[in-house]
Amino acid sequence: MSRSERKSLITQEIEQDSAMAPRKRGGRGISFIFCCFRNNDHPEITYRLRNDSNFALQTMEPSLPMPPGEELDVMFSELVDELDLTDKHREAMFALPAEKKWQIYCSKKKEQEENKGATSWPEFYIDQLNSMAARKSLLALEKEEEEERSKTIESLKTALRTKPMRFVTRFIDLDGLSCILNFLKTMDYETSESRIHTSLIGCIKALMNNSQGRAHVLAHSESINVIAQSLSTENIKTKVAVLEILGAVCLVPGGHKKVLQAMLHYQKYASERTRFQTLINDLDKSTGRYRDEVSLKTAIMSFINAVLSQGAGVESLDFRLHLRYEFLMLGIQPVIDKLREHENSTLDRHLDFFEMLRNEDELEFAKRFELVHIDTKSATQMFELTRKRLTHSEAYPHFMSILHHCLQMPYKRSGNTVQYWLLLDRIIQQIVIQNDKGQDPDSTPLENFNIKNVVRMLVNENEVKQWKEQAEKMRKEHNELQQKLEKKERECDAKTQEKEEMMQTLNKMKEKLEKETTEHKQVKQQVADLTAQLHELSRRAVCASIPGGPSPGAPGGPFPSSSPGSLPPPPPPPLPGGMLPPPPPPLPPGGPPPPPGPPPLGGIMPPPGAPLGLALKKKNIPQPTNALKSFNWSKLPENKLEGTVWTEIDDTKVFKILDLEDLERTFSAYQRQQKEADAIDDTLSSKLKVKELSVIDGRRAQNCNILLSRLKLSNDEIKRAILTMDEQEDLPKDMLEQLLKFVPEKGDIDLLEEHKHELDRMAKADRFLFEMSRINHYQQRLQSLYFKKKFAERVAEVKPKVEAIRSGSEEVFRSGALKQLLEVVLAFGNYMNKGQRGNAYGFKISSLNKIADTKSSIDKNITLLHYLITIVENKYPKVLNLNEELRDIPQAAKVNMTELDKEINTLRSGLKAVEMELEYQKSQPTQPGDKFVSVVSQFITVASFSFSDVEDLLAEAKDLFTKAVKHFGEEAGKIQPDEFFGIFDQFLQAVSEAKQENENMRKKKEEEERRARMETQLKEQRERERKMRKAKENSEESGEFDDLVSALRSGEVFDKDLSKLKRNRKRITNQMTDSSRERPVTKLNF
Repeated sequence: MSRSERKSLITQEIEQDSAMAPRKRGGRGISFIFCCFRNNDHPEITYRLRNDSNFALQTMEPSLPMPPGEELDVMFSELVDELDLTDKHREAMFALPAEKKWQIYCSKKKEQEENKGATSWPEFYIDQLNSMAARKSLLALEKEEEEERSKTIESLKTALRTKPMRFVTRFIDLDGLSCILNFLKTMDYETSESRIHTSLIGCIKALMNNSQGRAHVLAHSESINVIAQSLSTENIKTKVAVLEILGAVCLVPGGHKKVLQAMLHYQKYASERTRFQTLINDLDKSTGRYRDEVSLKTAIMSFINAVLSQGAGVESLDFRLHLRYEFLMLGIQPVIDKLREHENSTLDRHLDFFEMLRNEDELEFAKRFELVHIDTKSATQMFELTRKRLTHSEAYPHFMSILHHCLQMPYKRSGNTVQYWLLLDRIIQQIVIQNDKGQDPDSTPLENFNIKNVVRMLVNENEVKQWKEQAEKMRKEHNELQQKLEKKERECDAKTQEKEEMMQTLNKMKEKLEKETTEHKQVKQQVADLTAQLHELSRRAVCASIPGGPSPGAPGGPFPSSSPGSLPPPPPPPLPGGMLPPPPPPLPPGGPPPPPGPPPLGGIMPPPGAPLGLALKKKNIPQPTNALKSFNWSKLPENKLEGTVWTEIDDTKVFKILDLEDLERTFSAYQRQQKEADAIDDTLSSKLKVKELSVIDGRRAQNCNILLSRLKLSNDEIKRAILTMDEQEDLPKDMLEQLLKFVPEKGDIDLLEEHKHELDRMAKADRFLFEMSRINHYQQRLQSLYFKKKFAERVAEVKPKVEAIRSGSEEVFRSGALKQLLEVVLAFGNYMNKGQRGNAYGFKISSLNKIADTKSSIDKNITLLHYLITIVENKYPKVLNLNEELRDIPQAAKVNMTELDKEINTLRSGLKAVEMELEYQKSQPTQPGDKFVSVVSQFITVASFSFSDVEDLLAEAKDLFTKAVKHFGEEAGKIQPDEFFGIFDQFLQAVSEAKQENENMRKKKEEEERRARMETQLKEQRERERKMRKAKENSEESGEFDDLVSALRSGEVFDKDLSKLKRNRKRITNQMTDSSRERPVTKLNF
């Protein structure tokens, strides 16, 4: 029988004798004891199972005679001491009759005799713990050994809960707690993630379940720190158990500061940037095992609320603000908003308490400045409040001095600068939270305010200097390796790109060659067939000719009839040179006439006066009962409808689906509307060198020297790169562009030629220009090399633009969702507009972006676009795919056709210039190392085909664009792609924004309804709990650590504060005025 069950039994006996309702306890042991104290017969004790009251195990009567009263009282006093009862229950125990005392004592002695064994002594468990700690790893253990370890620790946990008080006392005297803590500190990763870790924490919790064990744990120098270290495990059950212990310790006198010290210890142990960082990270995790893990999140929020509301936080507002600021800086508020999605009542209770306590504290803090709210995220507002508060006070000069010296504080991002600001932060924190007695409720006090000593403790200057030197050395090595790597990567990328382009070109040329070969064979076969037919006709004509007779069909002779048996006319005389006569015409005289043209649109001849052959019937548009707001569209003339999308749209079908009364009510013209509410440039410095022989302009020479220093190549290396067309990728594109600015001019060449005998005395820039001038066609070679390097990049820039126009034109032409949307908009416009603005058969697409200009008469925040989206979502779900069908429109809207044509022309002219230079170089004798002809010939082959492909794509894109523009009734020559597609892009963006606004309004409405519903449920739950507590109001609180943990877990420990905060909130919100703040005070979820 457990000690808690024995206490429950005795409490029941006392309450039964006092005619009180028995108090139920959740038993963890194997049985309850029911004592028959009411009968006058000899007392007896009956054991029975909790879940099977009909199965009696045994009936026991005292077998020994009852000793005298004084001796019995001494023996009974030892029993009561072992039960660790409260003073009230001890008095009730000693007030029992002597017979009942003797019966209880005998049952206890019999139980001790039955339970005698190795496991009934603390020494056994302490030896087991030491043995387990010595063998740290679980990897070498068999599964049975691991299970045996777990069972042993579980047995210890049970013993600490159920054994007599002297067992706990003996365990404490033998320093069993240190054995548990030593095991926790030395366990390896596998053990920390196993059940053994959870059971060890459970042993500490069981030890704290009585007053003596709890006092021993709190008095231990490192017990709370070691318990906090267990937060590093990924075992969720272990984390929950640790957080429950730490949260309950916060409620124990003197425990709050120990918990803060433990969390500071864990910050160093886990290498956290700030305290509580691991807790917020675990609270925010929502993947893997943390997806639906509510118990851990509840335990974390329970711990946070205990930390904020207990200890010095019970009385000190500044201390609560100080601790809460740590959690807010870690981003706890958005995490809390996300936790609402779990819809767990216990978790919501802790979230409600956190937010209500925060709102109350912020309101109380703001009252100091006669405000409703202070935006602690705004440095400007906090500075202004401090300045106003101290203005015209004796403290103002000191405040200005602080600001002045803050400006003089170091501000570099590297080094130990942050430690100065950390020191200043800690000094101010200690000034704020230190109480009048000089005691620091938090665990981060400073021993002294000597800045130099503290900074010297935080940063070892010599060590930093050594690390800086080593870092600088490694940085230089890294830069050198990085430059070499970049050079090799450029070479590799260039070769890879050339190979890919070559393969693509070859594949395309192969396909084109196969296609042309097939066409050539077909044409060749057709020529052969026609030649054979011609020879056959000539042969027949020669055989059928009559010598000396007049030729049929000759002038003056009758044309021969084609009667049966008559011979065909002879062929015409052969042409000079033996040429064959021309072939006959493709169609003989008297052949069938060509088919007639297609009938007019619809197959019905238009009536007189109809525009362009279109027969337009008058629309039957329903008329609103009241005047509506106008939809500011541009009506498309009827003479421009032929061949457009509007001939396929019938908006009269939409009127049968729309709720016209709702539309009329929303956009009525008479209802009153609601009231509307630098970059820092880098400078380049160069060292002045002693002038040597320099004949070119000084500024030009200086800029040339700068370029050569950045290029980091000798003149011979530059010359070799130009002759070989930069096979080794030594010249980046940007450097080539700069080299083109320093091409030797004729005047420079003439001057340099005069001093060519003084080559060694020439300055660096002069010598460079002189040696480059010795290269045949240096400028043309350089331009060709630059064009070759930039060609692929330019084509890659042009192709997506051309493809965007092509795909965008196809999308708007084929989109069914767009067509359906235009039909609905046309119906809206015809219904809302009267007179000349109504009865339209189409409208200009620019009118799409005017839909949002029409606002609702009921709510100014609702426009016709919001309403249109709502109708589309409910009635035309197909239109919701509009963004998918027009996904290339945003890119097409960025293309300017003029700029695109300019880029194409640049490519064309550049390619032509390279071809001309290639022809020139072919006519010149080849110099050693000159690879211009071979490299450029290969490049021209690939580039010409690639450019031809781009031109074909552009022609196709222009044709499709013209077709798309005409499809919507626009004039092709007067609208450019960026304007045309920009209309659709702007409309799609407006639709997306309006959809999001509709969703926000819907969520806001649902949130308000959910809050009201949750508040009602919370009120009902509080009422039920109040009734349950009232039924137990006569029972004494047990004071057990388990009860404390249970109340903390469920949030009952905060009930009184929560009720008081809610009453204060209702009173304060009635006095609040509208003001801007970063988070509403009433943003709560009950």
